[in-house]
Amino acid sequence: MKTRIKINDIVCYGYHGVRAEEQQLGQEFRVNLDLGLDLPAEVDDRLENTVDYRLAVEAVQQVMTGPKRLLLETLAEEIAGLLLQLPLVLEATVTVCKPHPPIPGVQGGVSVIITRTRK
Repeated sequence: MKTRIKINDIVCYGYHGVRAEEQQLGQEFRVNLDLGLDLPAEVDDRLENTVDYRLAVEAVQQVMTGPKRLLLETLAEEIAGLLLQLPLVLEATVTVCKPHPPIPGVQGGVSVIITRTRK
């Protein structure tokens, strides 16, 4: 892979989690993306020759505002699956963070990171 595109801190509000109050009250989630592309060495400054970042963000928002999920792992998998359908994306690393989990003592959030490649 020659090119990596990173999109950081996509903030979404969703109703995901194991606890009933998480699914009723909802909470903030943060998603980071690291996309691996095999682009030509010469850049010709045309959007159709790379990934439109907006489509990647829309994929994240679609999953995060969609049906309730229990696990961050499930959310990350669903996001990665959509990202790998975008033209030119060969690899997707997705980090889904719950910044304020309902776990006593956890101040820095909980994250799941997965990497998936196009088959």
